[in-house]
Amino acid sequence: MTVLPDDGLSLAAEFPDATHEQWQRLVEGVLRKSGKEVSGAAAEDALSTTLEDGLRARPLYTADDSAPDPGLPGFAPFVRGGRPEGNTLGGWDVRQQHTAADGAAVLADLENGVTSLWLVAGADGIPVSSFDRVLDGVYLDLAPVVLDAGREVEPAARELLRLYQERGVAKEAARGNLGADPLGHEARTRDSGFDFAPVAALAGLCAEEYPGLRALTVDALPYHEAGGSAAQELGSSLATGVAYLRELTEAGLTVQQAAAQLEFRYAATADQFLTIAKLRAARRLWARVTEVCGAPAGQVQHAVTSPVMMSRRDPWVNMLRTTVATLAAGVGGADAVTVLPFDHALGLPDAFARRIARNTSTILVEESHLSRVIDPAGGSWYVERLTDELAHAGWEFFQWIEREGGQAAALRSGRLGQDLAHTWEARSAKLAKRREPVTGVSEFPNLAERLVERAPAPVPPSGGLPRVRRDEAFEALRARSDAHLAATGSRPRIFLAALGPAAAHTARLTFASNLFQAGGIEPVTEGAFEDSGATEVCLCSSDTLYEERAAEVAGELKATGAGHVFLAGRPGQYPDVDAYVFAGCDAVAVLSATLDRMGVS
Repeated sequence: MTVLPDDGLSLAAEFPDATHEQWQRLVEGVLRKSGKEVSGAAAEDALSTTLEDGLRARPLYTADDSAPDPGLPGFAPFVRGGRPEGNTLGGWDVRQQHTAADGAAVLADLENGVTSLWLVAGADGIPVSSFDRVLDGVYLDLAPVVLDAGREVEPAARELLRLYQERGVAKEAARGNLGADPLGHEARTRDSGFDFAPVAALAGLCAEEYPGLRALTVDALPYHEAGGSAAQELGSSLATGVAYLRELTEAGLTVQQAAAQLEFRYAATADQFLTIAKLRAARRLWARVTEVCGAPAGQVQHAVTSPVMMSRRDPWVNMLRTTVATLAAGVGGADAVTVLPFDHALGLPDAFARRIARNTSTILVEESHLSRVIDPAGGSWYVERLTDELAHAGWEFFQWIEREGGQAAALRSGRLGQDLAHTWEARSAKLAKRREPVTGVSEFPNLAERLVERAPAPVPPSGGLPRVRRDEAFEALRARSDAHLAATGSRPRIFLAALGPAAAHTARLTFASNLFQAGGIEPVTEGAFEDSGATEVCLCSSDTLYEERAAEVAGELKATGAGHVFLAGRPGQYPDVDAYVFAGCDAVAVLSATLDRMGVS
């Protein structure tokens, strides 16, 4: 009998090392069963996933997938974090957004885990004159305040500074950001008349007297919300940051002082690895910019869960999306994280939604211990490679903007908006074909759900780049169905004709039911077509039974009054079958045309 040393790992040593080539041969065998005859690297490519910005996620990464040395946390190029200790001393800053003058909600947040406030102020949010009331009872030396006031940044900032002085807050104890972002405001509104002189004056004041306050925000959300990719978001933020460095240094600040006045805001999505890589790449890129400027500096990051991914139907699923996005933001090293409430897309969030939002961070920090590790994704071959590839893509887009004359010129010429629109157009095609599913909307919709109602939120600034949502095409279809229900007392219907035993039709019956409900069309599966109240039919069965019965059944249905016959499966040559629905078909086009034929406007 062999006596194994007591190291607890010797059993693993009994297994031979697997090689990359062996793995590829196994992949070839799997693909061969699905009818694909490929070998070697081609077999690996067949399992790769195409991402935006020309990137590809491969199925396997090894130590051979090299990436530049990310350095150490808190040191250039800051890939692994802006601070040596990361978020280990207490987690990230839990920053809650407020758009209404509700002092009770502000205090409830601060008493239950929120560590800083993001106040949307001015004509599009909280009146500047209400600051005293909204912040009544708030210890301003303990709770940082971040403003977002658009064109009213100067009066909002002056009012906040007045409150600091009136309440005896020492200048060195004031924390937060005055939120000046002229280019972000222009992106939202197309208002190019923003005078930078008052912004520079605020930055100079903060640099000289308020060491814990920053004056400017570089907000990348306008580009993300216009449908931009991760690289476009990165490139736009870099170009904006560079524009602000130029303005501030021309106003008399040193490069180091100017860089210290900037905080960057990025979207965190439910694509967790892309979010992690984006935040890491952003720090690397900004470190390169400041290095070239002669004052290497880290990037202070505020991550916000993406408004684009928030659905209006089945909004409860947004809790899951924001949880994944918050995890990604924390792992990516964000300094502050805002979790938008699950009902954000519906109006003003209620107390329950705000509670869930703030507790999302609390659970990840306190119960899941996510902040106890500095750069948890560091060393992952996939994350390191994706970070590097995304950094190059973002840098390329930044250089394009600079060749256009800078961020302001790219905005005013319309070229930046066109690029973002092209990206969104390509993504919209994937959404329409459900290649990018939206749970509760394009997949697994619930026609019986009661719509969640909320008080209207302040209307956000508009006139510039559009605000898009992943659910918008399907939301328009569902709205047509809702209007039909309100006018007639019933939803548009389609009869699903199941052929053969359950084993033959269940998969495609489920597929068709899911597809038509995504457009607000109620599937009827019981009884006969004549009794269903429907004018259209979808045949559901196996390919074998289609060959035997599809033509006959379709003809019978047409004879009994069916105006349009679908078949769930790949297109074939069946008489009296008018259209085919299958995985990858343009669901939005199919559903829109179906509602048109049904007279649902």
